[in-house]
Amino acid sequence: MPHLSNIYFRWHSLTQRLLLMLLVSGLIACGGSGSSSNIEIGDGNKPVANTWAWVSGANTLNQAGNYGLLGSANSSNQPGARIASASWQDASGHFWLFGGKGNDSGGALGNLNDLWRWDGTNWTWVSGSNSVNQAGTYGALNTPNAANIPGARLDAVTWIDASGDFWLFGGEGYDSTGNVGDHNDLWRWDGTDWSWMSGSNLRNQSGVYGTQGTANISNVPGGRTGAISWIDASGEFWLFGGWGYDSGGALGNLSDLWRWDGSQWTWMSGSNLRNLSGSYGTQGTADNANVPGARNLSVSWIDASGNFWLFGGFGRDSVGASGNLNDLWRWDGADWTWVSGSNSVNQSGTYGTLQTADAANRPGGRSASVSWVNSSGDFWLFGGSGYDSSGNNGRLNDLWRWDGTQWSWMSGSSGTNQSASYGTLNQHDATNVPGARSGSAGWIDSSDHLWMLGGKDTIGHYNDLWRYKP
Repeated sequence: MPHLSNIYFRWHSLTQRLLLMLLVSGLIACGGSGSSSNIEIGDGNKPVANTWAWVSGANTLNQAGNYGLLGSANSSNQPGARIASASWQDASGHFWLFGGKGNDSGGALGNLNDLWRWDGTNWTWVSGSNSVNQAGTYGALNTPNAANIPGARLDAVTWIDASGDFWLFGGEGYDSTGNVGDHNDLWRWDGTDWSWMSGSNLRNQSGVYGTQGTANISNVPGGRTGAISWIDASGEFWLFGGWGYDSGGALGNLSDLWRWDGSQWTWMSGSNLRNLSGSYGTQGTADNANVPGARNLSVSWIDASGNFWLFGGFGRDSVGASGNLNDLWRWDGADWTWVSGSNSVNQSGTYGTLQTADAANRPGGRSASVSWVNSSGDFWLFGGSGYDSSGNNGRLNDLWRWDGTQWSWMSGSSGTNQSASYGTLNQHDATNVPGARSGSAGWIDSSDHLWMLGGKDTIGHYNDLWRYKP
């Protein structure tokens, strides 16, 4: 799939999945599995269940960033409108945001490499530039330096290790020479400085796969954007798919599964060639031959048993057709299982009754959604670019919950391209709802409130921050 300018993109908040896994493995001690966040905003009313509140940012499109002073929190600070940022939470419950495609301090539109922290009340500009399209400063491998900074980019993948350090891989953006392409660079943020840890400082690198199942210092995934990732109970990082470069240097959708053990990459499953069709097998049955089709801009999460789950994205179905997917997969560490949804692209959604689980319910095929996992292990999905209940293709603002067995449509519209209803700032109300969008960032707090920032509709980019009370 080309990098379509009208579908910018996820993600990915990975953080809630990450912290859930760290909790499962005993690496973080705190209340609530989805997050260690203690953030609560005094919103002037007791939040009503199943309602949204607009918390921060503008209710109009394409806002420039208000950066303030580097390192200083201020009530007037605000990230500019953007899509496809990287997001995560630290052990103190602060929300972090890196880059994406959006508007800088002067309102110029481009790729960003600014790093922001939200403390529950104010934003702080922590690192990076307040101008778009910055080249990366890599420094020496494995060496932190105050001058180091990843180049401006969107649709990178992220995770947090047991020490609380933030890791970032790939994405589409600017390399060390200022050229634009898909990256395979791996970075670590230790809370103060960036370190370039693996991969190339140049764009559009082919993958070096080696032998499947065997770690090697020369192995490295090819440059890619819109992949998905997760952390297992041992703290190892896993990477799946995306849009990028295969072993032969060909560009396309990928279905390769990789593991990073902290020093080396291992190719674990899938193909080393682009555009693989899905091998679905029998629904509900794990099989070594099963593998999701090549795709990008999916969403994913980890359950309490350590299983990895994958939903949708833009890619290849069982016959190799390309489009938006609504298939749900589970990886148990050895095999894939097709759990729900269709093995064909571009399926309409089956919504059923609002806030009612049903075996027949399922979201339509979509990509570039945002997702969360709550303390009960339920998976939540919002919006993206895809198909509504009538088979229309557009931006979505529907909110779904997967309880491990069935889908429930929880909020929003069953149609496409819906406008937002903002209501009063910091006030929950049953009539409030974010507008249809793709490419938002997301977090979840210790009360299982879902938080969402930005995204893109059919006209422009948002910088609004929303909170949903389940």
